[in-house]
Amino acid sequence: MTTQPVTIEELRTLIADALETDPQEVTDQAHFADELGIDSLLMLEISTRVENTYDIPENTVVISGATTLAALHAFLTPKGAGAPSAGPVIRPRPLTEPAVRLFLLHHAGGSHLLYRGWTEHFPEDWELCLLEAPGRGQSPQLPLIDNCDELVDYFHSAIAPLLDRPFGIFGHSMGALIAYQLTRRLLHERGPLPTWLGVSAYGAPQACPGATQPHLLDDDALRGWLRNAGASPPQLLDNEDVWRTFAPVFRSDFKLVDTWAPPRERGPLPVPLTVFGGRHDKVIGAEQLLAWRAFTTHFGGLETYEGDHFYLVAHQQPLAAAVTAAMRVAAS
Repeated sequence: MTTQPVTIEELRTLIADALETDPQEVTDQAHFADELGIDSLLMLEISTRVENTYDIPENTVVISGATTLAALHAFLTPKGAGAPSAGPVIRPRPLTEPAVRLFLLHHAGGSHLLYRGWTEHFPEDWELCLLEAPGRGQSPQLPLIDNCDELVDYFHSAIAPLLDRPFGIFGHSMGALIAYQLTRRLLHERGPLPTWLGVSAYGAPQACPGATQPHLLDDDALRGWLRNAGASPPQLLDNEDVWRTFAPVFRSDFKLVDTWAPPRERGPLPVPLTVFGGRHDKVIGAEQLLAWRAFTTHFGGLETYEGDHFYLVAHQQPLAAAVTAAMRVAAS
């Protein structure tokens, strides 16, 4: 990554040049697609210009997931300033003495950016901690981890110093499996347990003989599976250069999920657990979500929202309110 400073005004001018418009039209918070009309091909052109200007890795802008100039600048600035990797825990709003910590785990092929913008929807004395697997986002230089226990080890070591106050864990899709296994690890080691566990868009963990294993599919089949499941944006699946960047991450994460083996001891967790899902999810159905009832002594119910596997992107505020309420009930 470059050591050149990345200023927001330079980025504004660069994007305006690509759009052939006045820089004043590219405001900090203008959404690239909705307000600026940047389609996937134009986004790749902008990405290339940014990469060439700042000598940064290919597809950096696409990988960032940024949808506004301010978000892109925030993504690039730490690296452009030569700051060290944030490691597995990203805290958008660090607090010295938070009342509560909430750990958030992302999906397969994803990064901490799944939860960008969440902090503003939670109480001001709550600290959100976004856990990011290696090999992407803030730590692209680290090797990918394709084993569930090893990734749990990685996260467990990182969060251990942060378990000094009430905390909750929420995971989406693959992140739900990691959240469950991480909670089991804390229970096994007699460490502090979360006040509450939230699992999203992932069926109760159990071995599924004969089920499709995405990590074994060839490229065309894997992209087709992701497209049919609504699990990735078209610009990622349809562009060869972008796909080459993301394919190893998807395969590694899917291998982690596909090769996970249920623990020998699977008694219900003594932790309140709430399940969340999209009503039109093609990957996980309500029956699979409700099967989580057997994995906890305190089942908080199933909450569903309009949308597919990534329903949570369009429902940040109500979902944050539901998580906040569930944690408060669990702590009472």
